[in-house]
Amino acid sequence: MPYDAALDKQLYTKSLEDDGGKITVSVHSYNNGPKKIQIIRENLDAEGNTRFAKLGRMTKDELEGIMPFLQEALGVMA
Repeated sequence: MPYDAALDKQLYTKSLEDDGGKITVSVHSYNNGPKKIQIIRENLDAEGNTRFAKLGRMTKDELEGIMPFLQEALGVMA
């Protein structure tokens, strides 16, 4: 069965923004299946547009910034 965007529900999303871009924490459920967390990084390019990037390593400040989002996301997953 191919992916159907209409079946993918976003249940929660919050973003931490700074000068270099943002990190977004979200919870999704596909076709009423198990709830899964997604963490993505988007960096700003020279023109100020956001571009998807690997999350990779996080600084202590970034981690401390998204910890409340992770706690909230965990509550949504319960």
